[in-house]
Amino acid sequence: QVQLVESGGGLVQAGGSLRLSCAASGRTRSNYAMGWFRQAPGKEREFVGAISRSGVTTGYADSVKGRFTISRDNAKNTLYLQMNGLEPEDTAVYYCAVTWATYAIVAGSYEYWGQGTQVTVSS
Repeated sequence: QVQLVESGGGLVQAGGSLRLSCAASGRTRSNYAMGWFRQAPGKEREFVGAISRSGVTTGYADSVKGRFTISRDNAKNTLYLQMNGLEPEDTAVYYCAVTWATYAIVAGSYEYWGQGTQVTVSS
């Protein structure tokens, strides 16, 4: 079992920045890839970014590429999402997730999910 707790969400004006964190606990000695997903009201959950077990491989949704950066600190069992140039369309609940796969961008590949943190971008 892996427990995930997100933090860092909030209200920000368009063009602003936020840094999300996701602290993992429990079965953290195992190697796992991690990802960020988001869900806006009335929409399906969508992929935002993913990072491999080692942190070498990263990937992003086209909508956030060049604005968001995913990273991880394995010593702290923590995942990050640096979000710059935020747009109202980025408003959503952001979830972090863990997969035992080496790397994955599909939500169905992830076994454990956090409760989410709200990000609201005003225009």
